[in-house]
Amino acid sequence: MMRTPGAEADRAHGAPEPDDAAVVARSVRDPDRFAAIYERYFAEIYRYVAGRLGRDVADDLAAETFLVAFRKRDRVDPARGGVRPWLYGIATILVGQHRRAETRRYRALARAGRRALVSAESHAERVADAVAAERLGPELATALAGLGQGDRDVLLLAAISELSHREIALALDIPYGTVGSRLNRARKALRTALADIDPTLELGEARHG
Repeated sequence: MMRTPGAEADRAHGAPEPDDAAVVARSVRDPDRFAAIYERYFAEIYRYVAGRLGRDVADDLAAETFLVAFRKRDRVDPARGGVRPWLYGIATILVGQHRRAETRRYRALARAGRRALVSAESHAERVADAVAAERLGPELATALAGLGQGDRDVLLLAAISELSHREIALALDIPYGTVGSRLNRARKALRTALADIDPTLELGEARHG
């Protein structure tokens, strides 16, 4: 998408950039405005999709996320939640359409026996970086492949994209409490799988709020 005349005019006059909800609302009448949402969030949606399905399909699915969002932009309700979790919700639905491919990917990485989990200050960062870089150890890859779809969605929205519990609830359209229960269940599975690496570290410390 190209930069829009309206957005360029705002910058030229030193006006503060409108928030996401305002941009989407304006884009209903001025479709070119939606390019600002693309510019703000494409990179992180791409990283999320790449972490789950690999880089080969990430470009197409990230672009499709914004195409779907553009088509549905008139349905966004700012009072219900932010545009960012809405985008992640769309991306997660698209990823879910490839759930078998995702599971096959993790199992293939497990069979490959790669153990190069990267060093990071927290387990969440460590696993997120490993997933995004496709450097999964066999234990981690096997554990991810074995998770139910709902648990995996919550876990990777927290670990890769660092969404808060509230944002995850909005993205997946599930109760706030369900986020915590799914995340705890997924953590337990991964702690068991990674016990020989570092049993004291915890995965997916999503921000509360």
